[in-house]
Amino acid sequence: MDLNAIEQEALNLDLKSRGRLAARLLESLDELSNKESDYLWAEEALRRAREMEAGDDPGTPLENVLQNLRARHR
Repeated sequence: MDLNAIEQEALNLDLKSRGRLAARLLESLDELSNKESDYLWAEEALRRAREMEAGDDPGTPLENVLQNLRARHR
């Protein structure tokens, strides 16, 4: 299974499962050096920026993000 397929499968998980997966993935990064971790985060930021510039990801309006955060933390 390639990375895109894994990503799509993960995004189809329910919220709690996605959170658990995200936590486990972040924990696995603790094994990396700061330099390696910084590189991977920069690479991810560039990937997301390219997607937005290409129109593949329109992003989420700030108001929607804030509304979702408020709803989760009530």
